[in-house]
Amino acid sequence: MTPAIQRNIRMIGLPLCLVLLSTTAFAHGVDANTERFLLANQGIAIGPFLYIGAKHMVTGYDHLLFLVGVIFFLFRTRDVLVYVSLFTLGHSLTLLAGVLGHISVNPFLIDAIIGLSIVYKGFDNLGGFQRLLGFQPNTKWAVMIFGLFHGFGLATKLQDFSLPAAGLWKNLLAFNVGVEIGQFLALLFILIALDFWRRHRSYYAFSAAANTLLMSGGLILFGYQITGYIIHG
Repeated sequence: MTPAIQRNIRMIGLPLCLVLLSTTAFAHGVDANTERFLLANQGIAIGPFLYIGAKHMVTGYDHLLFLVGVIFFLFRTRDVLVYVSLFTLGHSLTLLAGVLGHISVNPFLIDAIIGLSIVYKGFDNLGGFQRLLGFQPNTKWAVMIFGLFHGFGLATKLQDFSLPAAGLWKNLLAFNVGVEIGQFLALLFILIALDFWRRHRSYYAFSAAANTLLMSGGLILFGYQITGYIIHG
């Protein structure tokens, strides 16, 4: 690793760690206004659930970090659509199945796995599997499987609010559509930024540092959630 990359890691790594540490408590979190709405709502509310779903994705840094890793080395629009669609499919399946089927998992453990999904993608982008383990996992299957875990994480949080059965599937469908709208908007800005960065040599020179930071962020999330499981689980 060159001295320039090491300097970049120090410059960006510390702020990233501070941001993650300051916001980790809100992983899959629900703000006070949303919490009050979810607890008080008793019927079909398509608009509010659309908004809440979109807001969750835009502010869901764990989802976004994973998706940044997924699209980091995808240069064709078709590939981006395929991988994001696989993540969306997995995410949607477990979100709906978890809430409608009352399937509950420990929130600390599921969020720890989500942290590992970010570690996986950074490690994969660094060529770690081929260099250290001598094999390459199927990246499409991996993205979809981790999408299943991301959906379960959100389903677990929503079950905390004991959503009323009346109109539940319609509200969940609206919420899921909102998640996809938020994901589309977030990815649009991320892709514009990556496209601009890819025009410069620093993109490739900095790619190792960027994915190392991605792994670091995932490890921080994993460690925080495992600590929470040990203390509160």
